[in-house]
Amino acid sequence: MTAAPMIDVRGVVYDYPTARALHGVSFTVEAGAVLAMVGPNGAGKTTLLRCMAALDNPIEGEITVAGLDTRTDPRGVHAAIGYLPDFFGLYEELSVRQALTYAARSRGMSTVDTPKAVDEAAARVQLTDRIEMRAGELSRGLKQRLAIAQTIVHRPRVLLLDEPAAGLDPEARRSLSDLILRLAGEGMTIVVSSHILAELEDYSTRMLMIRDGAVAGGGVVAAGSGARDGLRVSVSFTDPPEDLTDRLTAIGVTLERQEGDEVLLLAPDGEDDAALLARLIGAGLKVRAFQPTRRTLEDAYLAEVTR
Repeated sequence: MTAAPMIDVRGVVYDYPTARALHGVSFTVEAGAVLAMVGPNGAGKTTLLRCMAALDNPIEGEITVAGLDTRTDPRGVHAAIGYLPDFFGLYEELSVRQALTYAARSRGMSTVDTPKAVDEAAARVQLTDRIEMRAGELSRGLKQRLAIAQTIVHRPRVLLLDEPAAGLDPEARRSLSDLILRLAGEGMTIVVSSHILAELEDYSTRMLMIRDGAVAGGGVVAAGSGARDGLRVSVSFTDPPEDLTDRLTAIGVTLERQEGDEVLLLAPDGEDDAALLARLIGAGLKVRAFQPTRRTLEDAYLAEVTR
């Protein structure tokens, strides 16, 4: 029996007073995935996240998160998820401990369980040594860590992050990437929205493109660290023939992208680089350069754009 998805979005339509923001969006996310939700500004990513977080109700369609319907059980969804909006606020006069205690109690955690949960959340985001500092005294990157700690203090199964790296310096962005990898390693299902692919490269296992309020490309696809579907090789040819695509297809090799005489190829599953090179030479192609490479998030994005 196939396990139910952790997030299931079916035919979601959402209207603002003057415009339609989402046009029948459907996709699923399996438990433990780190989904990069990508698309230009204004594509509908934030609206979709708010619907998934049971903060806004679509006019059509259904969303279930951890088996809970966002329409009929929004409080249950709130308890099962952590949601960090693009623009988050902190009570700057509260200490880190006080802020996390408030977040835990407001999410229904008991007074008995709260102290341990607060210490765990601070440790997960590496704020233990600053737990008595006021939030207003923290740097931008440390405030971001505290905001994430507030979203996970109640031990949610799903974490929704909207543009979490916005405004962070390179060191803080690296720290954020490390944190997301740790949370994913602990089994949390994570959705990260961004229009900057480089921010998502290190930790994403799946990608979903949203454009003009609709799912673009092939829906949820493997990407970045989750791409395991065959060997990828960057190849340059001398005098590539006009029927290059046909020749590659004839020997079972997929052309993912071409720029002049340089191409990105996907070999059949299980084939190593030596066997692929032999295929290309055997097909009469003049190989000038041959470099195995992993599939980046940009590769996945461009492949979906050209679908």
